[in-house]
Amino acid sequence: MTEADPLPPLRDVINRYGLRAEKALGQNFLLDLNLTGKIARSAGALDGETVLEIGPGPGGLTRAILAEGASKLIAIEKDSRCLPALAEISKAYPNRIEVLNTDALELDETTLFEGQAKIIANLPYNIATPLLIKWLGQVDRFSSMTLMFQKEVADRITAQPSTKAYGRLTILCQWLCVCTRQFDISPKAFTPPPKVTSTVVKLVPRPEPAFPANQMILEKIVAAAFGQRRKMLRASLKPLGKPTEILLQKADIDPTRRAEELTVEEFCRLALVFENSQ
Repeated sequence: MTEADPLPPLRDVINRYGLRAEKALGQNFLLDLNLTGKIARSAGALDGETVLEIGPGPGGLTRAILAEGASKLIAIEKDSRCLPALAEISKAYPNRIEVLNTDALELDETTLFEGQAKIIANLPYNIATPLLIKWLGQVDRFSSMTLMFQKEVADRITAQPSTKAYGRLTILCQWLCVCTRQFDISPKAFTPPPKVTSTVVKLVPRPEPAFPANQMILEKIVAAAFGQRRKMLRASLKPLGKPTEILLQKADIDPTRRAEELTVEEFCRLALVFENSQ
């Protein structure tokens, strides 16, 4: 259910409060309400949902999330300059938005809500990947994550084996979530325009990881393999201190293959073999 937006145009709000996007905070304001609405709708039905938004800025996406029917929106905004603009939204949607003036990287999400929440955010580019990795560490807390990244990061999340973008982030994301590209957004849609295209990606946590594996061991293997991605696995995995070639053969993986050639399933199989060798 989409509600009518009772608030003034975003450009008026930005001018009234003298808001200028700060490069140091990774800010690029998205003012096109058609696009913010499209992002919110990409997250699926929001009626009755709790939503976590990071870096709302002047509140373009915030408005869209509330207009789509979210019952509670927790907005995390580090930049105190944006708080008056968000307070206006809070008045227009009473008792439905909570604004926290804090750093999302230092936030303990477990204190914010009970059950599960959806994350919907135009992430600040400079902290997007660390935030995603943080959330993947507590992925069962979220029913979905609809996130805007610079296109390069979106490429890494959704990459296929034997491509340049395929790497550590790919393996972790696809092991824990079903990852789907939604749409690209031109730099021209932002104020100021970034130098890169943005992409919205939806990550839906799996009920269980895609394949059995010990996460700590899997991450160590993936880090070693992609740390020297041009080398064959028999060489790139040597720093792990195991009889690499023997373990690769036990996992039915050719030791002359390279990291980018392995599927998520093969990395998980290798992690189980490494775990059983201890």
